[in-house]
Amino acid sequence: MSKLTDVPKRILIGRALRSDRLGETLLPKRIALPVFASDPLSSVAYAPGEVLLVLSIAGVSAYHFSPWIAVAVVVLMFTVVASYRQNVHAYPSGGGDYEVANTNLGPKAGLTVASALLVDYVLTVAVSISSGVENLGSAIHFVVEHKVMCAIGIIVLLTLMNLRGVKESGKLFAIPTYVFVAGVFIMIAWGAYRGIVVGDTMHAPTSDFEIKPEHQGLAGFALVFLLLRAFSSGCAALTGVEAISNGVPAFRKPKSKNAATTLALMGGLAVTMFCGIIGLAMATDVKMAENPAKDLLHNGTAVGADYVQDPVISQVAAAVFGDGTFFFILLAAATALVLFLAANTAYNGFPLLGSILAQDRYLPRQLHTRGDRLAFSNGIVLLAGAAILLVWIYEADSTRLIQLYIVGVFVSFTLSQIGMVRHWNRHLRTERNPAARRRMIRSRAINTFGAFFTGLVLVVVLATKFTHGAWVALLGMMIFYGTMTAIRKHYDRVSEEIAADEGPSDDSVRPSRVHSIVLVSKVHKPTLRALAFAKLTRSDRLEALSVSVDPAETKALKDEWERRGINVPLKILDSPYREITRPIIDYVKGLRRESPRDAISIYIPEYVVGHWYEHFLHNQSALRLKGRLLFTPGVMVTSVPYQLQSSELAKERAKKRQEWNAPGAVRRGPVDRRPKEPNAKR
Repeated sequence: MSKLTDVPKRILIGRALRSDRLGETLLPKRIALPVFASDPLSSVAYAPGEVLLVLSIAGVSAYHFSPWIAVAVVVLMFTVVASYRQNVHAYPSGGGDYEVANTNLGPKAGLTVASALLVDYVLTVAVSISSGVENLGSAIHFVVEHKVMCAIGIIVLLTLMNLRGVKESGKLFAIPTYVFVAGVFIMIAWGAYRGIVVGDTMHAPTSDFEIKPEHQGLAGFALVFLLLRAFSSGCAALTGVEAISNGVPAFRKPKSKNAATTLALMGGLAVTMFCGIIGLAMATDVKMAENPAKDLLHNGTAVGADYVQDPVISQVAAAVFGDGTFFFILLAAATALVLFLAANTAYNGFPLLGSILAQDRYLPRQLHTRGDRLAFSNGIVLLAGAAILLVWIYEADSTRLIQLYIVGVFVSFTLSQIGMVRHWNRHLRTERNPAARRRMIRSRAINTFGAFFTGLVLVVVLATKFTHGAWVALLGMMIFYGTMTAIRKHYDRVSEEIAADEGPSDDSVRPSRVHSIVLVSKVHKPTLRALAFAKLTRSDRLEALSVSVDPAETKALKDEWERRGINVPLKILDSPYREITRPIIDYVKGLRRESPRDAISIYIPEYVVGHWYEHFLHNQSALRLKGRLLFTPGVMVTSVPYQLQSSELAKERAKKRQEWNAPGAVRRGPVDRRPKEPNAKR
């Protein structure tokens, strides 16, 4: 069984890495940018479209508000980036928003932030993959027809890539991310050249379409509410900004400086691409509608259910480069691929945050440890499972999924910035150096403005998106919060129960006597080995115990016992209902009632088999019995193994597996003889 699982595992994720190789997995800035910033960079592929979709409710006349909405998003982006640059310098340990809120606002605020981030990371994977499938589906109809299965397949592929390790996955993701960024900048530059310098008139594929407004002539509060909703949809461009502050430990030294530089670079690239695409969408007369089948009109007729609405970036690329040209196809492929890879931001943030929460006893301890490839494998698998569930429930529809989005982001943004304000206030009380105080006051001002702005946006998002699906994200946060609170209470209760007392206690006092019992079914080699081992322990009392199910077998056992002259008393328990476990449990409990100060040690002979299917044929009674005895205080259970011939053959197979070389291992040379790499830590 081990061979069946180990060989495919090594082929899929590679050979295991020693713990002292962790330093080799740290990321330079050129790799960290696509690893941690692929989400905000790729969001420019769908965030402009979300703005136009909301504005289309009031008709095409409302599109002239989109540049002002873009300006508001840009101001918010620069505010958040500047705020998080303070975070990475003040808290470089990788706890990010959770650590800031937990340290400065208390455990409840920290747990709220953690819940929001966990929900957001799951949604990042689901939204990015679904949007990528839709972009790819505009060129390949098979993907549209089977988009749920395609999305799930891509999530599984991304999971395997991340299980290979952060650095390896980062190298794989760097090329398409940089191709996408370069393609968007070329499109913006070429579009600006054609429109401003040459004076060409560029038309998107939907430029001659009309939009049937759902609510025509909106004014006053209704118009303000629509603009706020469009702004909250455009704020999807900010998702993933917090991932860098959570991933500071993955950067090379100086960690904080490199993380802050990457943040600034990411912010500059994201806002430039976002504004450029919005501008080109206006120049090329792109039309989008929330319900295109009914609300998009061509020559006065609705386009119908067969019409597939392409994303804004695809329509702009068709107008600038020409539909079907090399650059159009290159950008379409890079956009789809980078949207798939945008999920990598969550694949790095979720497992790391899960590890920190597990260390703080809010999540199961299995999430704290690294796997074979020095990645947090259990967290990666948990994230993938949750994202697959969401994709399946929402049928990989990014328009429906995105309504759940960004609520968690702005909850964590706001609480984190409030926590940073309290952080600077605390340090200013004790700092006496004038230069240091000026830096702290400047940082506090940045975080104060960030807290106010992101808090305002959070109110807007909740007000405009709650009935459109944001309530699901809030429900998910509540579930995470309740689950983590319950896990922490369990761990605290267990720690309190098992804590050693300062003085003598019942657990440290030596038992009055040890009563040993060897369970016997027949007189054979496993039984004799268990008896010999039990005698070696020199108990105060030793007896053999058997359950009478078949009178003939019981008589044969007694006769064999007497014939061999075994000097251990044999006790037979009657079982009129042919049960084995219950009579033994009742007998042991009776001994405990008679002598509560005695310790009872039970020895169970067990067969060691070599094939997985043989486990179903042996030791089933022993397993049930051990499971029941675990709940009986004062009872110790010892398994006495007896190796069958099949287990010896399994041992030989295991020895051969140790000598097996993974693909490429011969070329690389044995691990223990391989020359040390210059940057490896030893």
